[in-house]
Amino acid sequence: MNKINTTTAILKLTNKQPYKKLFRDLKEAISGSEQDFTKGSLRRAIFLLSVPMVIEMMMESVFAVADIWFVSNLGAEAVATVGITESLITIVYAIGVGLSMATTALVSRRIGEKDKNGAARAAFQSIITGLVVSLLIAIPGLFYSKELLGLMGASDVIINEMSSYTAIMLSGNAVIMLLFIINAVFRSAGDAAISMRVLIIANLLNIILDPLLIFGIGPFPELGITGAAIATNTGRGIAVLYQLYLLFRGNKRVQLTAQNIAIRLETIRKLLKLSAGGIGQYLIATSSWIGLVRIISEFGSDALAGYTIAIRIIIFMLLPSWGISNAASTLVGQNLGAKKPERAEKSVWSVGKINMFYMGVVSILLLIFPDFFIKLFIDEPSVMKSGMISLRIISYGFILYGLGMVVVQAFNGAGDTITPTWINLFCFWLIEIPLAYLLSLYLGIGERGVYFSIIIAESLMTLTAIYFFRKGKWKLKEV
Repeated sequence: MNKINTTTAILKLTNKQPYKKLFRDLKEAISGSEQDFTKGSLRRAIFLLSVPMVIEMMMESVFAVADIWFVSNLGAEAVATVGITESLITIVYAIGVGLSMATTALVSRRIGEKDKNGAARAAFQSIITGLVVSLLIAIPGLFYSKELLGLMGASDVIINEMSSYTAIMLSGNAVIMLLFIINAVFRSAGDAAISMRVLIIANLLNIILDPLLIFGIGPFPELGITGAAIATNTGRGIAVLYQLYLLFRGNKRVQLTAQNIAIRLETIRKLLKLSAGGIGQYLIATSSWIGLVRIISEFGSDALAGYTIAIRIIIFMLLPSWGISNAASTLVGQNLGAKKPERAEKSVWSVGKINMFYMGVVSILLLIFPDFFIKLFIDEPSVMKSGMISLRIISYGFILYGLGMVVVQAFNGAGDTITPTWINLFCFWLIEIPLAYLLSLYLGIGERGVYFSIIIAESLMTLTAIYFFRKGKWKLKEV
């Protein structure tokens, strides 16, 4: 009898162990890990990196939704001002993404080589480069905001009464650039939890300051849309100061000291060369979506509105997937630096399987309940119908696209930003847009033809990326 009881107790204790381990790993992922990601359990390394990166991506979506929600209370002109300004800031995002890709490749490689001073030197060059570029954007943004709004087709009300928003956002673009770059430093070093905390701080401050400065609550002045710009830049600015504090005074994998603070033109040249591919990838993807919008507009406002809402939903659902994909970038860079290309390749396939599973779940949800998600934004039958068609068709390609996202990030993490750029150029500009026109307008399939072209182009992108990835030249990339 005692023997049976003892065995039962052992079984119960054993069954609890996986849950306890999962809880410990989750706690470590959120609080920060000291693990060396070039050795030990690969599955655990992926988990520790992915969790904070996924939360970080979710914080980005919270920021966008909260900001536009407060501004929408000021009327359509205010919302239009934000939209036009965001389109102008696209160049900032493109450069920020490009520089952060280059930073990831350099810093993760140095960390893998156990060269912390080299990682710190690369981080400083990235910061200096970002500041110089942001200054070149800030000056015309500050003095010519009205002219820029005019070029974008803004109304007289926006140009004369709301240009202060554009001026503040463009002149303060350095906080956007540095958030991208310094968070890339932390992520690529393996300190992904810090990047997560930084965005939580920035977004919480923005959510708190937005209503106070927009509507003049309590002792705060009522600044309208200008208040929204000040709130956003203040939140991001304080987050950047926190980043810099951790870099200079913290005790993390990358720490800046007096010996690291020197401009090295050769490293900057390498950064700019690597970032060119990242900028190209962002601009190619962004412009291809603009091309698709132009084609869909031929089928009327309802189709365009449905597609716009569907894409917002898809982007929101994809954010965790991008976070998961970023883990592959860090693991590839660090393991190549540690001279472990086989582990780097294995990490990509492991992350790819996880991302495919997640994207499969999302695909099922959007296929079964498209009406639920569309209704969150609009309840007009004709728009809902178009949105549901868009969600359902595009969702069919999610599983394969989930793998493609990871493989592309693996190239970037290895420092090969040019291969994904050429792949994107071929699949999105030479295949997707012409095919969308051919299917929807020439063959008369209608808006469905655009959605089928998206599946075909993204599937082709995945298969092409896998082909070049398996050739293995990325393993030989020196950065």
